[in-house]
Amino acid sequence: MALQGCLGAYDTLYHHELTEALPGRASARLELAIHSLRSVIYFFMFVGMAFWAWHGVWAVVLLLVFGVEIALTLWDFVVEDRTRLLPWTERVTHTLLTLNGGAVMALLAINAIAWMQLPSAFVWQPNGLLGAFLVLCGVGVGISGVRDGFAYFHHGRLARRAAGAPPLRFGGRAQQVLLTGATGFIGQKLVRALLADGHQLTILTRGPRQAAWLFDGKVQCVASMDELPAARRFDVVINLAGARILGWRWSEARKAALRRSRVGLTQALVGWIGRAEHKPALLLSASAIGYYGIQAPGDERVLTEDSAAQPIFMSDLCREWEAAAGAARAHGVRVACMRLGVVFGEQGPLPMMLLPIKLGFGGRLGRGSQWLSWIHVDDVLRAIAHLWGTGANGAYNFTAPDSVTQLQFSRTAAGVLGRPCRMPTPAFPMRLGMGEQSDLLLEGQRVAPERLTQGGFVFRYPGLQAALRALA
Repeated sequence: MALQGCLGAYDTLYHHELTEALPGRASARLELAIHSLRSVIYFFMFVGMAFWAWHGVWAVVLLLVFGVEIALTLWDFVVEDRTRLLPWTERVTHTLLTLNGGAVMALLAINAIAWMQLPSAFVWQPNGLLGAFLVLCGVGVGISGVRDGFAYFHHGRLARRAAGAPPLRFGGRAQQVLLTGATGFIGQKLVRALLADGHQLTILTRGPRQAAWLFDGKVQCVASMDELPAARRFDVVINLAGARILGWRWSEARKAALRRSRVGLTQALVGWIGRAEHKPALLLSASAIGYYGIQAPGDERVLTEDSAAQPIFMSDLCREWEAAAGAARAHGVRVACMRLGVVFGEQGPLPMMLLPIKLGFGGRLGRGSQWLSWIHVDDVLRAIAHLWGTGANGAYNFTAPDSVTQLQFSRTAAGVLGRPCRMPTPAFPMRLGMGEQSDLLLEGQRVAPERLTQGGFVFRYPGLQAALRALA
């Protein structure tokens, strides 16, 4: 049982939370429900077997409970295979869990035969530090089960809300769409919205097999633009690809990798457009408000699409990214660059931003007066649909009208979550650990969506509090 606890903790923390991020996946809702039920069972088994022997009828109950857990495990295997492609590490871990679980069941059955002959009772059976460890495992799996249960109900609430919202319309007819970055959290939502609107999708991805699995085989997946013949027709190309900007320090190697994932891929995309026999009408290409650089303390200016860039890495990266996309104009393609602010959704940066606040450690980050320009992911999709249908060209800021300071964000989020907001975090350790990258968190930009609003776009979530209440 102790080994089962260790394997289960690794599987939950490394796979379910970090690499697969299951609580943030709407498609994993049924799997989360099964995990929650199994966690309840394991909680009682770990705690119940830590310091007690189950005699008489209770031995039968224990075997029946373990039998239910086996049935749930088999059901979990079926659901996983239908909803996602498991990484090899998770498959190996599940195999080890199954083998070890079988050993536990066999040993339990052997002991239960003798226990059944005894009077029904829970008998104190000290196991020292091993028993204490089992209790710790029980508490951990119980917390995990509560989290998965909340995630299950949360996704159900979001699904009901989405069902009541008007469907997105991307243009007036079904079209052929080429999409990069489809497996990111914005891309996944966009794929499902485009499919629901009747469009035919081809996605460029480094993992075509995983992507085909993710989207139930409803999209064509290619690993390279070379797999697409020049005769292939696309009406619209949407470019969302790019390696995660937050991560390892921005060494020269890391900067080169970021450029390859954005500028290099976009150049390859535009190169294919140049060879294509039928040119797309529109290229919607991602960028970021990092284009504007950072604003110094006390700088209250509101930045618009006409504001200048700065000679720093984040600005250079966005300028080069947009220039690579803009080269498609030479082939008669309209190009709209989407300068994204911090996108709030069930996945993406928001869960990590809310985590310290949920734990009661919310407060000022650095000086706290740095601007945070954000946008709800639903408004990102709606803005894409808006640009699709309005003859868009040039750069557009994808930010909500309500820019806030970092401290205002923390206070608003703490109010929505019912948590305190009194824990300051100094800037020095972050600058020491993250280097230049810390500017993303400790500096900011006050960016307005001027061209979107002038074009008639109406935000569903213009204010921070309503956006957080819809997501938190």
